[in-house]
Amino acid sequence: MKRTRMLILFVVLMITLSVSTRNLGAQSSPADAQNQPHMRAALEHLQEAQKELEAATHDKGGHRSKAVSLVKQAIGEVKQGIEFDDTHKTGNEKKTKTK
Repeated sequence: MKRTRMLILFVVLMITLSVSTRNLGAQSSPADAQNQPHMRAALEHLQEAQKELEAATHDKGGHRSKAVSLVKQAIGEVKQGIEFDDTHKTGNEKKTKTK
C-alpha cells in the first residue's frame, strides 16, 4: 500500500512537473499567463488529470479514489503556491522568458 501511494504521488508530481504552456490562455488572462506560467500550466494539467481519474472505472481496489484525493491535494497546494507568490513579492525574483 505504501508503495502504491508513493507511485501515485510520483505520477502526480510528474504531471505537475511536465508543464507546458499549451492552452494556458484558456483559463487565464494574458496578464496571468505572464505571471507564474509554469504553476498555472501545472494547475491546468492537474485539473485535467482529476477529470480523467474521475471518469475512470471504479474497480481499482481503492487506488483510483486515493489518486483523486492526492490530485485534489496537489491542486490545493499549487493554488496556495500561486497565491503566496502573488502576495509575497520581495523584488528578488528573477523574471524568466516564457515560450
